[in-house]
Parts: sequence; C-alpha cells; structure tokens
Amino acid sequence: MPVQQLQQQGYARIPAVLSAAACEQLVTPLLQTTISGGTRCMLHQPWCAALADGLRHHPVLQTLLGDNDHPVQCTYFEKSASRNWLVSLHQDLSIPVRQRCNHPALSGWSAKEGMLFVQPPDSVLANMLALRLHLDDCGEHDGALVVIPGSHTQGKQTTEQAIASREQQGQILCTAARGDIIAMRPLTLHASSKSSGISQRRVLHFLFGPRSLPFGLEWASI
Repeated sequence: MPVQQLQQQGYARIPAVLSAAACEQLVTPLLQTTISGGTRCMLHQPWCAALADGLRHHPVLQTLLGDNDHPVQCTYFEKSASRNWLVSLHQDLSIPVRQRCNHPALSGWSAKEGMLFVQPPDSVLANMLALRLHLDDCGEHDGALVVIPGSHTQGKQTTEQAIASREQQGQILCTAARGDIIAMRPLTLHASSKSSGISQRRVLHFLFGPRSLPFGLEWASI
C-alpha cells in the first residue's frame, strides 16, 4: 500500500495517475512557457495550479496528503540529449516563502528565480510531501530518481552521513511510466544520474504542505 510504503520508506510509486493522453495535453502549455531545462515557478501558470488542485483530490493521493495540505510550489525538470545533468545525493531542505523572518530555527536564506527560500526545521519538512508527475516513460537509462529507503526518518544529514546511509541502507532506482507519480518526503535522500539514452525525461515536481507555517512564515504562493 502506498501509505505504508511512504511512511516506512519515505517514497511510493502511484501508477497511472494521469493517462498518456492527459500527459500529452500538458505538452502544449509547457512549450508555451519559457523554460530552459527547468524552472521553479510553474504554479504561476493557471493550468499548472489547476493540475495541482486536481492531484490534491485524486483518491489515492488524498490518502497520502494531509487534510490541510495545499500545493506550495511546482518545479519542472527536463532531461534530454541536449539538456542533461546529474544530481548528487541530497535532501530537499528549502521552501518558498513570502518574506524574511528572523528566528534562530530558520537558516539558509536564498533567492532563486525571484523567489525567497529558507530552510526550516525538520519538523516542518517532515509534514510536507513531493509528488513527481512523470510526463514520459522513465527507465534506468533515462536519469531516473534514486532514493535511500528510510532516510526520511533520520533528519537533515551531512554529506558524510548521507554517504553512510547509502552504504548501510542501499538505494532504490525509481523507474516510472508516463502518468505515474512518485511521492516522496523532502527529507528522503535522493539523487539521479545523467540520461544515457535519447529520450526525454520531463517531470512536474509538486510540493505540498500545510496552509499555515510556524515562526511567522508565509508561503510564497498561498
């Protein structure tokens, strides 16, 4: 069951959330958006915001999301022969917020694509969920996601701790079919290799979180 797998391992694959035809319909608005390999600002697009709301009401995804969870960010990733990169082992520690707040629990302030980001405590990240919607088939040669199962329960990790976690717990290659979603906790250690094939790997990475944040923070998009 996805709920149990997400709880225990920090990730789960939910097959066929969208049909191939529905994925194809997303290509046109994507092409009309100015993108160079990826962008963090997709929720600014009305069609993407509507898609995020639809995912929130999907019967299986509803069991993974909290009752008060809302989409707070969507990032688009595209790997291909001309746009290809690897991502080293890491956790997703930054969230998009409206304005800066001074609090000792907050760190790592940064600005990206005109948005303000901060790293909140583990307690905030543990209550968030990423939904990675695959718009193309993604096999082992397409730069698929690799996760360290169970690493989401171990808090923020240094590079040395992350490498040790991979050695102790192993890693899982998360292949996906077009229309599948891979759900993942932000604290789950993950990575991806370069694509070695000629296909595209297009992913919409939705981030969901509770409507209210602690420490006086407000979401950038709510």
